[in-house]
Amino acid sequence: MASIYQSIEILSKEKGIEPHIVLDAVKDAMLVAARKHFRTEEDLVAELDERTGAIQIYAVRKVVAAVEDPVREITLSEALDVDPNAEQGSEIRIPKSMEALGRISAQTAKQVILQKVREAERENIYTEYSGRVGELVNCTVKRIEGQDLIMDLGKTEARLPKKEQSRLESFSVGERVRCVMRSVEKTGKNAGVIVSRAAPEFVMRLFEQEVPEIYDNTVVIKGCAREAGERTKIAVFSRDRDVDSVGACVGMKGMRVQSIIRELRGEKIDIIEYSEDPVVFATHALSPAKISRVSIVNPSERHMEVIVDDSQLSLAIGKKGQNVRLAAKLLGWKVDIKSEEEKRQEVESQMAALGVSGAPVSVLIDHGLGESIVEKLVEGGVGTVERLGAMTPEQLEEIAGIGPKLIEKIQSAVVAYYGQFEEPAFEGDEEAAQMDAALQFEVEVAPDEAGVGGMEPTADEEESVSEAVASADLAEEVTEAPPAPATESESGEGQAESGPEDGQEVEFDTIRDSD
Repeated sequence: MASIYQSIEILSKEKGIEPHIVLDAVKDAMLVAARKHFRTEEDLVAELDERTGAIQIYAVRKVVAAVEDPVREITLSEALDVDPNAEQGSEIRIPKSMEALGRISAQTAKQVILQKVREAERENIYTEYSGRVGELVNCTVKRIEGQDLIMDLGKTEARLPKKEQSRLESFSVGERVRCVMRSVEKTGKNAGVIVSRAAPEFVMRLFEQEVPEIYDNTVVIKGCAREAGERTKIAVFSRDRDVDSVGACVGMKGMRVQSIIRELRGEKIDIIEYSEDPVVFATHALSPAKISRVSIVNPSERHMEVIVDDSQLSLAIGKKGQNVRLAAKLLGWKVDIKSEEEKRQEVESQMAALGVSGAPVSVLIDHGLGESIVEKLVEGGVGTVERLGAMTPEQLEEIAGIGPKLIEKIQSAVVAYYGQFEEPAFEGDEEAAQMDAALQFEVEVAPDEAGVGGMEPTADEEESVSEAVASADLAEEVTEAPPAPATESESGEGQAESGPEDGQEVEFDTIRDSD
């Protein structure tokens, strides 16, 4: 039996457990086997004889004057038969026969010992690895159990579950793999160390290894959202104005990020510049889509609405909603994406529900008015452009959130909206149209065309021409003698060079064009 100490020592070294823990496990196992065999409720203790290595089971009873519980108490006279040194109030130990324990009891003791050793082993593993959660570790594939991989960490084994693997990856026994330590469990089916290659922390640790600026804390990783095997979005921020956070992660000719992509078997990675402003951050997070505008719906509930051009809607949402889903995880906000047309229809339906007629104020978005201003106007009861245009600046200032600067923007947008329907000023005005035609005629007719054709104008025509010529100061003083009047066969060049005499009327054969 003395060899039991050697067995305990060997087991302790193999499992990395303290010898006294194994010894206590053996004692507990013997007690369980004894209780099961004797079927008693007595208080039992186990003692190991260091000299012989034998284990003895004792029943513990208290010495009392009058016995009330015969299972746990004994009279003084009975106690003296067992132990001559027994006293009132002391405890004595009555040895139990170990010969009665057979094969079944030994099997029970073995199971208990193994269970206690496993519990002690798990406690040691938890103590050693619980502080290393999130750490990148190198391990080797030891064996495959179903869809899970059992990894060798050196001192212990770790499990790589199917859900913690990327769909792009497959490994064989003996292959060296880098993983991140996901969790350490003390109890349950998967008790022990759980490692992962699908967690966002895995990508973050890879960037820390590849990018020196992240390792020395010049560039900080603010967040990471990942769908393993598909796409990862990682937000970075530079503490140094001279260091470009995105450029540092990409590296020269993309060398740094490409090495990480190779480790992830071709998974796409979006590196995004972090911003404290959620609107700016959302614009970056939804890349590669181009965002028209972002509005905060409810800051307390972290809910925002993103408006994109109709052609950018599918790109912003991504394949099966992946792009917006990852962006929402990265932002920590609930994100609603709508196209310009959807937003316009939504506002128009809201106006219709309120019984508002006329052009909705939402049309002013196309004329430079921000969506947030439109929402403030709608909340203030201003639903149409017609009503908005009829309001004074004082009335607009009464609306919550509308100040002098916003009033200028509103007025500019209203003017631009109505400007698209304006016609030329002289249309519908006969006098303006006639005057414009007369002046236009004077400009277009060259001096050398005067008098061509030899047609005699009517009295009304002469009066109209005289007024037009006088208004344009076309009558000039002529110092040279006038040439003979031009005829139809002549070119009229001499007339053009010398001009008319004082009081001479100019003949225009095309004057009717202006009527």
